[in-house]
Order: sequence, then structure tokens, then C-alpha cells
Amino acid sequence: MTATDKMTARTKQAKGAAEEALGRVMGNERMAAKGRAARSSGDLRQAATEAKEAFFR
Repeated sequence: MTATDKMTARTKQAKGAAEEALGRVMGNERMAAKGRAARSSGDLRQAATEAKEAFFR
């Protein structure tokens, strides 16, 4: 809905993608899974923000 919400979602997506990539490089499946979860959380937050924007227009 706000720029802060969008920025938070994109930050979570970027952090999750970086953590997932690092986990894969290091061969640490737990870290890769944690990164996937964080990225998915960011995706969900972004979708919720976009839905709010569409609803309130």
C-alpha cells in the first residue's frame, strides 16, 4: 500500500534470494531452505500490498 510496504517486501525477497544462493554454494540445504522461505514471505507480502492497492483504487 505504501512505499515502505513495497520496500520491505523487496528487501525480504532480495535477502531470501541471497541466502538461498549462499546456502546452495556452501552445500547447506538448511540455509537454502531458509532463504527460499524468506523469499516466499517477501513474494506473499508483495502480493498482499498489490491487492490492497488494487482494492483501494
